[in-house]
Amino acid sequence: MTADPLSVTFAALADPTRRALLARLARGEAGVNELAEPFPVSVQAISKHLKVLEAAGLITRGRTAQWRPCRLRAEPLGEATDWLEQYRAFWEDRFDVLADHLRDLQKGTSDE
Repeated sequence: MTADPLSVTFAALADPTRRALLARLARGEAGVNELAEPFPVSVQAISKHLKVLEAAGLITRGRTAQWRPCRLRAEPLGEATDWLEQYRAFWEDRFDVLADHLRDLQKGTSDE
């Protein structure tokens, strides 16, 4: 059974190392060794994370001679954002209700 693209995207984003790799790639393409530098793990471990990101369609990997640059592919992130956006109005309404409640509580304590 194949997971839907949105599930694959969220699964790839579930790992903090992969999110950090995406954040780095948002600044521009980089090779595996460069991406691995700030992490206390092996280049092989970073390569595994990159394979997950590539399978999710979040990055592409090119080839220039011996260099294999990784590039961010933002489309799946846009799809995830679109899905999350559906819930923004709900949470904003909930925060407004909470803010009103807190104001009411403050008024109650300042009246005493």
